[in-house]
Amino acid sequence: MIARSLRALGVALAGLPTALASAQAIAPLTTDIHTKKHNEPHDKVLDNDRFHTSRTGAPLFLPAEEDAFVFAVFGDRTGGPNEGIDILAQAIHDTNLLEPDLVMTVGDMIQGYNQTPGWLEQMNQYKHVMNELLCPWFPVAGNHDVYWRGPDRPEGEHEANYEVNFGPLWYSFDHKGSTFIALYSDEGNPSTGEKSISRPDTQVMSDEQFNWLAGALERASGSNHVFIFLHHPRWIGGRYGDDWEKVHELLVSAGNVSAVFAGHIHRMRYDPRDGIEYVTLATVGGSNQLISKEAGFLHHFDIVTVREDQIALATLPVGEVIDVREVTGEISELASAVSGMSPTFASTVEVASDGSVSDTIQVTVANPVDASLDIEVRPTSRDSRWTIYPDHDHGRLEPGETKSYRFRLSRPADMIDEYLRPVSVELGVDLLTSNARFPMKTVETTVPGTLILEEPAMPSTEAVLSMSGENAGAVVDLASVALEDGPLTVECWVKPRSFNGRDGVIGSGAYGFWFDGGRPVFYVRANGRWTDAAMDEGRTLDPGQWYHFAGVFDGSEVRFYIDGELIDRVQVSGSLRFAGELAVGADTNRSGGVRNTLDGVIDEVRVSEGARYRGSSFRPQRRFEADRRTRLLLHMDGAVGEYLYDSSGAAAHPKIVGEAVITNNGG
Repeated sequence: MIARSLRALGVALAGLPTALASAQAIAPLTTDIHTKKHNEPHDKVLDNDRFHTSRTGAPLFLPAEEDAFVFAVFGDRTGGPNEGIDILAQAIHDTNLLEPDLVMTVGDMIQGYNQTPGWLEQMNQYKHVMNELLCPWFPVAGNHDVYWRGPDRPEGEHEANYEVNFGPLWYSFDHKGSTFIALYSDEGNPSTGEKSISRPDTQVMSDEQFNWLAGALERASGSNHVFIFLHHPRWIGGRYGDDWEKVHELLVSAGNVSAVFAGHIHRMRYDPRDGIEYVTLATVGGSNQLISKEAGFLHHFDIVTVREDQIALATLPVGEVIDVREVTGEISELASAVSGMSPTFASTVEVASDGSVSDTIQVTVANPVDASLDIEVRPTSRDSRWTIYPDHDHGRLEPGETKSYRFRLSRPADMIDEYLRPVSVELGVDLLTSNARFPMKTVETTVPGTLILEEPAMPSTEAVLSMSGENAGAVVDLASVALEDGPLTVECWVKPRSFNGRDGVIGSGAYGFWFDGGRPVFYVRANGRWTDAAMDEGRTLDPGQWYHFAGVFDGSEVRFYIDGELIDRVQVSGSLRFAGELAVGADTNRSGGVRNTLDGVIDEVRVSEGARYRGSSFRPQRRFEADRRTRLLLHMDGAVGEYLYDSSGAAAHPKIVGEAVITNNGG
């Protein structure tokens, strides 16, 4: 599956206490792990021999020509379900897109804990998948790779099988000024040979391996960096004992050991010490609690960028590297078209006089593109008193195809209160091509008639919707404001307190009002193009005063009126696309919610079919009335729970979000 985005999350849980993965209490973080600077800036130079232009301008520095390189590190594959091999395959797909120089592992490559026939089968499966890498890869032995279970256990258990099929239990090699050293952390008790992952007396390094390591470090004395790889993170102590201390002292004395990598515990840890970065990886297909991706419980691989005097560490979650070559212009256009999909409903849900519901809804979905779609239709509600059957349906939509899905809705009588929430339909869509699947954002649309509210009484003093703070306003599905594709009128009363650059008044992907530094603008989007009608450049409105805004699209031109006077008119024709959300007191946010919130108050919002106003002037009403053309009417007389009441009769009740409130002191 093509994943969402490439995010380089630094192994960079630097600053997390070492107690993160133990039973000890977690100390407060003393470093902001999201802003900590790990490395010095890269060297840069002014070099006229490498920089060419026919223009003048500020000097541009070039990167120094360094022999930098990149390698990847894979964590544990074992302990998880059989599907874990597919996660490993995805990691290899991702890694091939990055094309590092090489890949290192940190052990537990196969399930093991078996005898030779099963061991050989698992080994061949792992190597078959790993050999799809474009670059060389290097194994490290873990307990799952060498432990034997069953009768006839040979001396060393699976060590002989490992060395014949994977390679030596410890080794080193050089690459571009760096040395890579693989160690073996399951030699077992030096007296009995017993192997265990939980007994300190078995978690020791033999004299043979220690002496070999000392010689390897001496041979690497001229390397810019030395990187060490083993399976068990022995430096964290506990059941791993204290045998690592002598190894650590040896590494420190070498003076050029930059990082040590391990796995085994199936969660990330970062434990720097004495100038050496100790890094523990989680999994790439192994068992994982997946408690928190950001806190290191995830399937991932690490990317290490090596320069002469520093290294960079980053973690990539498996499946989050996107192949640039797969996102063609055709795919981009298809995805954009699919993003505008929303279900339609054959009718409004019928509510009995006692407030009960027993009705069937028909949800229709049309495929607007020349590609196949997998869809899932799921009615849902945050009000548990709704009963919905079935709970979902799904299917394949071929190009241009339309399908309908039926669901039974019911709710008991006399349950109309502030806790009532509507039924929404979540539409999940995957765009399918010949060789890829592109999951789209789930679209949620309110089922007409399921937000059953009683109209609030008209207050004795004028009530308004007041916004304060970011991300405040009210939102409703644009499809609920049931306009036909044609002429429309949008109007409201607005009183800004201050201006802050772009300030939304009414926002949607089809029409709306906003302030550009105090300069009012009305816009529509016809045939995919934005058209603005606005006050003259350089002119602004004064804060602290009430203004009536009216925007008209009559099918051939856009007109903008302020306090009943025509401010601007622009010729435009075409069709509008009513998808997404309508925001009151803000702009809509493509990812859901609101942005660019107005610092001010709004009253009397009305959206109508047809062009209500023509000519150069008219007299605005202070309180709008509903008629046959009205599709949304908000008097702001009061909130019902978290909703504004729609007096148009269409029951398109917007939901109040953020720090927006109904108040009677703004009139």
